[in-house]
Amino acid sequence: MRAIGQDSLGGPEVLKLIEVDRPEPGPSEVLVRVHAAGVNPTDWWHRSTGGLLGVPVRLGWDVSGTVEAVGLGVTMYQPGDEVYGMPRLPQPAGTYAEYVTSPARHLARKPRTLSHVEAAALPVAALTSLQSLMDTAAVRPGQRVLVHAAAGGVGHLAVQIAKSLGAHVIGTASAAKHDFVRSLGADEVIDYTTTDFATAARDIDVVIDTIGGDYGPRSLRTLRPGGMVVSLASPAEARLADVAAESGLRAGFTIVEPDHAGLKALAELADAGGLRPHIAAVLPLADAAKAHELGESGRTTGKLVLSVVE
Repeated sequence: MRAIGQDSLGGPEVLKLIEVDRPEPGPSEVLVRVHAAGVNPTDWWHRSTGGLLGVPVRLGWDVSGTVEAVGLGVTMYQPGDEVYGMPRLPQPAGTYAEYVTSPARHLARKPRTLSHVEAAALPVAALTSLQSLMDTAAVRPGQRVLVHAAAGGVGHLAVQIAKSLGAHVIGTASAAKHDFVRSLGADEVIDYTTTDFATAARDIDVVIDTIGGDYGPRSLRTLRPGGMVVSLASPAEARLADVAAESGLRAGFTIVEPDHAGLKALAELADAGGLRPHIAAVLPLADAAKAHELGESGRTTGKLVLSVVE
């Protein structure tokens, strides 16, 4: 089968189209024929640093496709079922390929109202948002949620999920993206290029920080007593918790986890019309390097997806 691989760490140019043996599903696993694979910042971080995988690297965690075969003990799916999910993260999955194996419960049935390309854009970014908002921050109706980079891959989904939880949502984005962010359901949008969000946003209950750096400490200034900053950008942000605690605030760094129940909830929200990924570009599998170039530019709105089945 065709897949994307790399033998060394580096820029997008290290990604190559290769031929490898088709995997076979083990006990409690399924084999998925990949229709589309989402592209995420964790992908280019692993490509350039090795991350948790080392080398050689087989990238990709987002997948949408059809079940080709089931392993011993699997009763949830049968061949032909349409599924989507996020296999194995943070262990290697290799969804940049024509076929991938996955633990059955790292998948769920694909949202009926979404194409495979749209479904492949959801798992990593939408589960990150869902777990951050619901499990980590326990957002309640009427709370004020600030989402940084609200037009980005995680941000534009976090806005929609926060709205579905009944929150008042404020997003940061450049002026050119304000209409887009409002179309997602944001109640307010702050132009971070001209306005200090730490001054403009007040009495915030939860901040979703997808950027890192000084955004975490600055975000603490927007919180009401007991409020929380959820950092997604870097493990280095974990130390923000100590700084927050000194002021009676909370902060935490979170890593997304495979989540069958979460995937089902996201599919239900999408089919009810409350969640729709924005696709910045769709590229063929062979153009994975180009997808990484686009993603690392920091100028894309929404998600990038690789189309595997034409």
